[in-house]
Amino acid sequence: MDIQRSSGVLCNISSLPSKFGIGNFSRDAESFATTIYDMGFRWWQMLPLTAIGAGNSPYSGLSTYAGNYLYINPYELMDLGLLTKEEANNAKYNGSPYKVDYNFARWNVKNFMQIAFNRLNDDLKKRIEVFKKEENDWLEDYAVFQAVSEQNGSEWWKWEKGLRDHDSKAIEAFKRANKERYEYFIFEQFEFYREWAALKSKINGIGIKVIGDLPFYVARDSVDVWANPKQFDLDAGFNPRTVAGVPPDAFSADGQLWGNPCYDFAEMKKDNYSWWRKRVKHCFKMYDGLRLDHFRAFYNYFAIPFGEETAKNGVFKDGPKMELINHFKKDNKNAFMIAEDLGLLSDDVVDFIKKTGLPGMKIFQFAFDGTPSQYLPHNYDINCVAYTGTHDNNTLLGWLYDANEGARNFALKYCGFSGSGWGAGGPQCGSTKAIIKTIIASSAKLAIIPLQDLLGYGGDTRMNVPGVAEGNWEFRVAYEALMGLDRTYFADVNATYGRTCGDL
Repeated sequence: MDIQRSSGVLCNISSLPSKFGIGNFSRDAESFATTIYDMGFRWWQMLPLTAIGAGNSPYSGLSTYAGNYLYINPYELMDLGLLTKEEANNAKYNGSPYKVDYNFARWNVKNFMQIAFNRLNDDLKKRIEVFKKEENDWLEDYAVFQAVSEQNGSEWWKWEKGLRDHDSKAIEAFKRANKERYEYFIFEQFEFYREWAALKSKINGIGIKVIGDLPFYVARDSVDVWANPKQFDLDAGFNPRTVAGVPPDAFSADGQLWGNPCYDFAEMKKDNYSWWRKRVKHCFKMYDGLRLDHFRAFYNYFAIPFGEETAKNGVFKDGPKMELINHFKKDNKNAFMIAEDLGLLSDDVVDFIKKTGLPGMKIFQFAFDGTPSQYLPHNYDINCVAYTGTHDNNTLLGWLYDANEGARNFALKYCGFSGSGWGAGGPQCGSTKAIIKTIIASSAKLAIIPLQDLLGYGGDTRMNVPGVAEGNWEFRVAYEALMGLDRTYFADVNATYGRTCGDL
């Protein structure tokens, strides 16, 4: 899809203001869409909306299909007659508005959802049955997986043999014996998707399109691996033969050992990669555009023998290359996809990405290491998406503070910032606004700015520190902070550099 010149904002749902300890599908999300539209932005990029896994990461989820139930809004259940106003108000959170409280959110949502589930009427039960039939490819497996995990933990390879082996008779017997819990998890997904569909329709009506995010790998203790073991490189005991990561480099002598099971692409090829194709088609039911994470792995991926403590002994193996990418294009006509092409790439990987025709990513923070860089904005071609940083980077202000003096001075000079006060921070921060202006002025067809950078926030608000297990994905913005955005400035910059393209 050849989109018009435009810009957008990167902000996860979890980071929005709300009354419930985590951003959710509320009027605050609609208000946010209106705010960024008024500033001339036309895209809202989110992190994966799927159920989160270890460390609260949306990139290690329990399911590639199931939505994150923590985003369900109790006031929407009140509108269905499933909660009273008092019950919805009792779900409010009294803690900090600046961080997500995942422990509270889990307990809170499960609590009010159980109350709502106990009050389902016949009309809603019929609607849930329709939803169940429409999503039968994944929904039943998810509900069973969650119900079994409540009793036995999510390490499914340790379950009793029938359930471990995804045996249909064992699954049916479990459903009969645990009918209420199974049906609860069906309801949970029904409500997630009902609320998301309504919210996305309102966001699109405002004039904003949504870019989703698809992780390349899935977690071992996920519905996906349990229900589809032949699609993965597993041995007879369901242990991975190889796991994912990246090789050692100048930044890490041991490389990175992610631990996700690798795919069996030879097996996937036998049915024309139906598992992958269904997954991407589902994403385009949810979003208007899609970022494909770790895109280089479609060409070749790094496989590490299971049981290794580092990534040193891994090897690159061939991925499905253009064969699968062509399926994505054929299945999803004119779909807008972004190739996450970051990291050290060999010439053959670069050639592959060019051959796909998909726009890659250019990260401003990567441009100032003292060498000629493709990440300097004057080197951008049109077919790319320019970012100040991603969810894995420091904020712009945090990066400026951490950079050595030479790199910082060059970056500020490059963006036309002169004088003192580069580190003042806040919505009127001159240094971050100069950098954002430079990105928006670039030739990239799409420019995406993280919300923290629009606000001039420091490194204490970054979303994720790769390799650090705890304390990530917690950033939230307060109501009053959004009101303090310099809307006039960003509206003027977007208009000046031709990003306000009207309806997309």
